[in-house]
Amino acid sequence: MHTDESSDQDVLSDVTEAASAMLPMDMVRAIADLVDPAAVAKQMPWLAGELTKIALGKSDISFDQRDQRFTDEAWRANPYFRMLGQSYRLFEQWVNRMYESVDGSWQDKARARFAADVIAAALAPTNYLGTNPAALRRAIETSGLSLVSGTQNMLRDLARGGMPSMADREEFTVGKDLAATPGAVVYRDPMFELLQYTPATPKVRAIPLLMIPPQINRHYILDMSPGRSLAEYAVSQGIATFIVVWRNPSAPRGEGKWGLEDYLAAAERASTAVKAIARSDKLNLLGLCAGGITLAYQLAHLAAIGDDSANSATFVVTMLTGEKPNVVGMMDTKEARAALELAAAKQRVIPGTALRTVFAMLRPNDLVYNYLVSGWLMGKSPAPFDVLAWNDDATRTTARFAQESSRLAMDGWDGNGPTLHGVKTDFGKISCDSYHVGGYTDHITAWRACYDTAHLVGGAGKEMTLIRSGHIQSVVYPADSMRYDRWYGPPTPTDPDEWLKTAAVEKGSWWRPWAEWLTARSGNERQARAALGNRQYPPLGPAPGTYVYE
Repeated sequence: MHTDESSDQDVLSDVTEAASAMLPMDMVRAIADLVDPAAVAKQMPWLAGELTKIALGKSDISFDQRDQRFTDEAWRANPYFRMLGQSYRLFEQWVNRMYESVDGSWQDKARARFAADVIAAALAPTNYLGTNPAALRRAIETSGLSLVSGTQNMLRDLARGGMPSMADREEFTVGKDLAATPGAVVYRDPMFELLQYTPATPKVRAIPLLMIPPQINRHYILDMSPGRSLAEYAVSQGIATFIVVWRNPSAPRGEGKWGLEDYLAAAERASTAVKAIARSDKLNLLGLCAGGITLAYQLAHLAAIGDDSANSATFVVTMLTGEKPNVVGMMDTKEARAALELAAAKQRVIPGTALRTVFAMLRPNDLVYNYLVSGWLMGKSPAPFDVLAWNDDATRTTARFAQESSRLAMDGWDGNGPTLHGVKTDFGKISCDSYHVGGYTDHITAWRACYDTAHLVGGAGKEMTLIRSGHIQSVVYPADSMRYDRWYGPPTPTDPDEWLKTAAVEKGSWWRPWAEWLTARSGNERQARAALGNRQYPPLGPAPGTYVYE
């Protein structure tokens, strides 16, 4: 269990301030937009007619076979459940019609869509014991034991923050089943630990790779279970691989002051150590999500000071601006900005449970109520799944970092990014080759915004690959898997949809072609050294280190 040494009063204050700061929108205003009186009045005759048909048993409203909530035969065969289910489906249709009537910017429409999805998902009859035929049947078949187990699951989840458990975390041990790639901590400071992975090949490439994970998640999204770890795969390809492990910030330790500039400076300290240990003037870098934002500003800063040590950059599901529809823009309201600014000024730290709830509510049926029904109503134990166990291992985030990152994404920077060591940064001055990865159904960093990143950064040699999947599954896509399609090719057109029309497409992971691309930019082979670190940066302990357990 990861704990913070805050007093109860500090924790309560942090949660209150952070919850305000992380409100994705003014929900009241979004709902008001959704239920405009004129639009409601226009739909009333249709709604009344459909309700009458349902009451008379003459409705032709059917259930989508792809909707797993209504696969039980009782929704079709039992008159009571059929009427209940059709009424809910009618409500969903009505909400969608209301959404279509909303005017305004894409942000206004996105907020209305969010409100519609949250309301509709919460009111589904499958979420409640008395109106879920499958849960009632299971209670009878188990003589009530499913209800006992469900209550135990609910109480456990409430004690952990309130969200239904997605996975059985007890099945996974960090350092054994997750974050298990062998290596050592070769540098540590108050912000991060630097891991060097043990070479798995007799020879390694001369130019090392430094991975920068997101500050709002555990680093081992890049080092999942063996066989599903990108770090492990990179090592297997003869790449000298290092990774940053961000410390879980704590307000009582004074870490609420950490902002984007602090993380940029930390990334540069890590880069300095990597180059020294690998005996290389150059290094390749990979940034994931928020880590990619840090990487972009780091590269821009290096360019500004005339440092050409960055040999290549890989941006995985990384969005740098909010011009295209995206979740950051949807959350960007005056109220949210003011709350984040206040929390940042007070050096507050946003609890991991708050962040996890916000992201889960973007897909409430899949990420909340699916697990509520399975665990609380059906009394089932969550299945062991490494990605979901990682997702449950939430970390805190400083309000300052959240505020600065979102402000820069939405407002832009007029050709200049933030100041680091007194130097202004400009993405266009970046000159190294870059590889960009997006997820076609990504609900957090929309793929079109990730595509725009390729045009914001400078450099001539660019490659774009788009996976037909979501935010995490596009990242954790083992080399031998053929589960999803991927589009790929140089991101030449400025319009992402034009690129998609002409991009090559094949089934398979991006890991293998990326490794080939990276190897071509990693220099000559040299004999791998058995010892990790060096005299200046001696090993401080085995991977995955100590910060991952905080």
